[in-house]
Amino acid sequence: MAIKIKSPVFDNGQFIPSRHTCDGENINPALEFLKIPKEAKSLVLIADSPEVPSRDWIHWLVWNIDPKIKKIASGKIPAGAREALNDFRMPGYRGPCPPWGVAHQYHFKIFALDAKLKLAHDATCEEVKRAMRPHIIEHAILSGLYKKK
Repeated sequence: MAIKIKSPVFDNGQFIPSRHTCDGENINPALEFLKIPKEAKSLVLIADSPEVPSRDWIHWLVWNIDPKIKKIASGKIPAGAREALNDFRMPGYRGPCPPWGVAHQYHFKIFALDAKLKLAHDATCEEVKRAMRPHIIEHAILSGLYKKK
């Protein structure tokens, strides 16, 4: 039984609707989590782009999600969860925004952890990623594409 992540608005490997990008409302897509391990104490969600030359570009990082949460609605974050500063230097979701004419890949990653992270409210993405590494039980990736019209 492996954790899974999916979205009702796009399938794995398909195009992300423009509503969830810089060309639209720039709000997170709805997401669903399936087969969360029983031993999970928290979840971490990372939305990033692996196509930035120097490293994965963080569009959104939500941590300490209650493992009982099975869905995140579009434009919402789960109650009690925290958002780290993304690579746009702001908390919250910033959607795909590739250069004109170039399709880029974007990942929505869910991590089940065996602990709730004890970090400052304003923890950075790097602090969250470092703290979660030894606690990862399982993870899954939903990949999407986006190309400006």
